[in-house]
Parts: sequence; C-alpha cells; structure tokens
Amino acid sequence: MPWIYLAVAGLFEIVWAFSMKQSEGFTRPGPTVVTIAAMIASFALLSLAMKSLPLGTAYTIWTGIGAVGAFLVGIAILGEAASAMRIVAALLIVAGLVLMKLSAPA
Repeated sequence: MPWIYLAVAGLFEIVWAFSMKQSEGFTRPGPTVVTIAAMIASFALLSLAMKSLPLGTAYTIWTGIGAVGAFLVGIAILGEAASAMRIVAALLIVAGLVLMKLSAPA
C-alpha cells in the first residue's frame, strides 16, 4: 500500500505544479485553491508512504514523478519544447526512479 500512496502523491504533485502555473502567481483564485488542495493531498499521502518506506527512496520517487510528470504536462498541454536533450534528461530521471524502486527493501 505505501507504493500506491507514493504514486498517487506523485500524481498530486503534478496537479499542484500545473495548477500553480495556472494560478499566475496566486492571482487567480480557482487554480490557487486547486494548488493548495493538491499540495495538502500530496504531502499527506507522502507522509503515509514514509511510514514504511525509507526517506531517501520515498522522497526521490515522489519528486521524480512530479518532475517528469510536470515535464510531460508542460509539453502536452502548455506547448513547451520537447528537445532531444530534455527528453534524454527526463529518461535519465525515470531510470533513476526505477533503480531506486529496485533497490528499496522488500
């Protein structure tokens, strides 16, 4: 169950990153409320996952899901650049996440 908590926490991190961008510096109320709610949900689920997962593993995977997810949302929704170097960088982050998961105690 902690891995599910961690994955969903990472998804909420993507939501809050995107909604923070949409809030335009917290000047738009709707996206600002979504940002705060998603942050709370993300932190709460991360804290549940950390009850049984190592700190380094949980935090690295949480931030990695958020980073790669925000990168993909930026490309898919916001029209940000998808250069070869940016894609390779994202793939390296994913490779690191896989290695962290594989190295975590059972």
